[in-house]
Amino acid sequence: MHPLPFPQEIELGYTITEKILARVSGRDAVRAGDDIGARPDFVIAYDFPGYTDVMFRQMREDFGISKVQAPERFALFIDHMVPATSAKEEDLHILTRQWGGQQGVPVYERKGIGHQVSAELGYATPGAFAVHFDGHVSQLGALGTLAIGLRRNLLEAYVSETVSIRVPGTVRINIFGQPQPGVMARDIFHHIVRVIGPAGCAFKVLELGGPVVDAMSIEGRQTMCGLAMFVGATTAIVNPDAKAVAYARDKARIALDPVRSDPDAAYDQVIDLDIGDLAPVVVIPPNPAGTRDLKDYVGLVIHAGYLGSCASGRMEDLRIAAEVLRGRQVAAGVSLNIVPTSQALMSQAAEEGLLKIFSDAGAFVSSPSCDYCMGRLGAMTAGQRAVSTGTLNVRGRMGSPDAEIFLCNAAVVAASAIEGRIADPVPYLRGGL
Repeated sequence: MHPLPFPQEIELGYTITEKILARVSGRDAVRAGDDIGARPDFVIAYDFPGYTDVMFRQMREDFGISKVQAPERFALFIDHMVPATSAKEEDLHILTRQWGGQQGVPVYERKGIGHQVSAELGYATPGAFAVHFDGHVSQLGALGTLAIGLRRNLLEAYVSETVSIRVPGTVRINIFGQPQPGVMARDIFHHIVRVIGPAGCAFKVLELGGPVVDAMSIEGRQTMCGLAMFVGATTAIVNPDAKAVAYARDKARIALDPVRSDPDAAYDQVIDLDIGDLAPVVVIPPNPAGTRDLKDYVGLVIHAGYLGSCASGRMEDLRIAAEVLRGRQVAAGVSLNIVPTSQALMSQAAEEGLLKIFSDAGAFVSSPSCDYCMGRLGAMTAGQRAVSTGTLNVRGRMGSPDAEIFLCNAAVVAASAIEGRIADPVPYLRGGL
């Protein structure tokens, strides 16, 4: 009788996250939980008080470093406080322009919201590793870029070529089903929040896939990836397909071979989600995890609508809003602000005649900036209520802490602005009203 051989441990495949971080750390392979030093392909930031101005000073005064290494990896955006409304705001912009000029780092100004513009300018390259202090940079994951918000730890990228990072595990969500009329990418994401909870992907990478994501536009993927923080995720990513490669091909700033997760990759969790019965949703204040069915809030009076932000405001959002608003009027007493996410998108919307539809309907169309989303413009007073495609619905986000923000998709914003109440957009999309 012979003893049975000791079973060999099966070596599982690698996630796209592990593959990207292995490359930028100079290793053959890494696994979730490994502590590494990773060299970002791109270091992105927007100027904001307490962040970039402090990093510029600390770099010089605390570390004695006068120049960043490989300035071509860096990009700065002026997309908040645009236009400046005080000398203090303009002083910050001047500092950013001067620092960029001294360093040889490009400063992009009045081109739109940096998270979107960075994709348009080729900083989102399939297989690349990018860092920012703002977590919404995760939307670059729509193009197969591992884009992580490091908060104040971004300083490390300014004073060293590498950043210290623990390789995160990955939660994979496969999305199935035929989306119902009126359902957009952000409805699907907010439903994910409802299903797995606001900490369902805490400190992990959210990897999105399945037939629904495969069929989704790059814009829809950007929306879903850009909201990753609301399930606690470090970032989100989609394995690059022909669609993503085609988008990035002529824009990419570095030449990389796209990588994908192995079929047998070692995921922390795999979730299959059928959205075939999902109807449009709203996220009720004051919690970005407060996903509810839209139908339960139809008829609630609103005073403002906002269509824009780094999460929305792209062409499919603008087109569906125009479909709803064409030949109709925004209700008396409702202010509807429509803010395309970038100048390039605004120009395209103008060429397609969408801006005229918005203007004729009584909407206010503004140049791209983050200021409406952060409540610097279009602020509400106590007792008012907005429907919004912004990123947050917490107290005070759009003005008074006693105002309410209901997050929803672009079609819901447009339909609600017409009725002066939270409204179902489906009848408008079917041409029934």
